[in-house]
Amino acid sequence: MRPGPLNLITDIPGLYVGQSQDDQIKTGVTVLTADQPFVASVAVHGGAPGTRETDLLAPDKSAPGVDALVLSGGSAFGLAAAQGVMDALHAQGRGFPVFSARVPIVPAAILFDLLNGGNKDWKSNPYPVLGARALAAAGQAFALGSAGAGTGAQTAQHKGGLGSASLVLPDGSTVGALVAANPMGSVTTASGRHFHAAPYEVGGEFGALGVDPVPSIQMRPSRRVTAMAQQGNTTIAIVATDAALDKAQCHRLAVAAHDGIARAILPAHSPMDGDLVFAASTGARMVEDPSQLALLGHAASLCLSRAIARAIWEATPAQGDTLPTLRQDLGVA
Repeated sequence: MRPGPLNLITDIPGLYVGQSQDDQIKTGVTVLTADQPFVASVAVHGGAPGTRETDLLAPDKSAPGVDALVLSGGSAFGLAAAQGVMDALHAQGRGFPVFSARVPIVPAAILFDLLNGGNKDWKSNPYPVLGARALAAAGQAFALGSAGAGTGAQTAQHKGGLGSASLVLPDGSTVGALVAANPMGSVTTASGRHFHAAPYEVGGEFGALGVDPVPSIQMRPSRRVTAMAQQGNTTIAIVATDAALDKAQCHRLAVAAHDGIARAILPAHSPMDGDLVFAASTGARMVEDPSQLALLGHAASLCLSRAIARAIWEATPAQGDTLPTLRQDLGVA
């Protein structure tokens, strides 16, 4: 397996990512969309999720596909980003047909970034506008680090961020991950100089820091204010493939991808995290061997681990930050 040309989820043909952010609020929105509706499901393993329209993604529910998936900052306020995306899609004539009506299906998940040093004293909810702007910006190339839903993200020790990665499998199918990493836990080992995800790095994509030469089961104490950590955190992600999967298979792909969170973040899936993974399929490539789903899940978990580390590695400092970036800690550019 090797990364796709962009090493982004948009290496999957027909998928696009758009982002918008407000640097004063220190928050933002990331949207995944496609040329046409796509199959999707979800797996929630964290104890404090914030979601919209996820019930429709269960294999026994009737909605055959979705028009977009939304990752947003803002805690519960951020769920309104999906409304901005939905309205914009409706204006484009997109949506699930119900007789003469069309209803865009836009599931969403949010992370908690309300205590990151940004100005939250808004007069009206900014997220519908941010959602519409993110959809309008959708394309194949997009920024990592302090961008989109990762703008105000934090980890236990450092600024969090927005990450992505891809892999092309031996049969030619592609798997990708997109993540806004804002966990209660740490992405670095006890020394603070190596990623937990280091064994899965490809081509120095997150600094080539290597595996920690002194293994330890100890976790670094959090720099975040204890009350902040108790309010809520969350790693929210999307994994996708061009392999043709139904909703039940997408659910299994999302479950497998959660291993990528557990490999990259310690602790993961805590009571204070809303850890969630959407899984999507464009259906462009037929799956000849049913056992291929196991390899797709493995690839999704690897992509998600790598995307989490890339998110933190690419984070950039900004005025008013309450935590440093990892690069600032390491003293590298």
